[in-house]
Amino acid sequence: MQMMSNLTPATTNIHPTVIIEEGAQIDPTSTIGAYAYIGPHVKIGPNNTIHHHACVEGNTEIGEGNEIFPFAVIGGKTQDKKYKGGNPGLKIGDNNVFREYVTIHLATYGNDFTVVGNNNSILAYSHIAHDCQVGSNLVMSSHSSLGGHVIIHDHVNIGAYVGVHQFCQIGSYAMLGACSKIVQSVLPYMLADGNPAAIRTINKIGLERAGYSSEDIEAVRFVFKTLYKSGLNRSQAIKTLQAQKDNFIPIVKPILAFLEDNQRGLT
Repeated sequence: MQMMSNLTPATTNIHPTVIIEEGAQIDPTSTIGAYAYIGPHVKIGPNNTIHHHACVEGNTEIGEGNEIFPFAVIGGKTQDKKYKGGNPGLKIGDNNVFREYVTIHLATYGNDFTVVGNNNSILAYSHIAHDCQVGSNLVMSSHSSLGGHVIIHDHVNIGAYVGVHQFCQIGSYAMLGACSKIVQSVLPYMLADGNPAAIRTINKIGLERAGYSSEDIEAVRFVFKTLYKSGLNRSQAIKTLQAQKDNFIPIVKPILAFLEDNQRGLT
């Protein structure tokens, strides 16, 4: 086991079989289990737990209080064929859980970063590809996968075996049903399901659990009906909503902002 002289992790926190390459920076309060591997450019903050046989490599920065389970690979090289070298990286926030066999890849270009926020729960065998930007409070169920450059907003729930196409955005409090194929972006607060996915209804249960009022939920339902049930085409429905935006309560405003910003097209 190789250590930089400025690193003084408590010996009780790091198993003697761990491989830590010279140059790695590890806060002494973090724990690393048997046969784990820590690459030379990794920075690990306080109070993290890295279980046996886990791998953290690449230009990866990990915040505080994360837990990485056995056989996860955090910071693997991008699979994008456009990679031409440089020092792309991965930034992970605080209090995330990465279960068994999770893979998260570095960005592709120069000094770009794949980013994972805080308080996310990424379940077994899930994959977050290069250049993804993941917010906070995501639940990503087993065997689901994000293609490159996907943007996940806060409080999203992704069911098992979901595949999200490159460059899609998933809005806050959206829910993606199990086994769904997501090929276009999903608006905030909506429930998408199917192969290919379609918007089925609003994520009413998720909004209720988050403490939104009945008035908020009805406002979201109005937007859903305007976009998906009114008989208007997409452009007409968006113009109808934009014409009324000054009258909407705050919960609707992220939907309108999402409509204006989205480049991939809408589910």
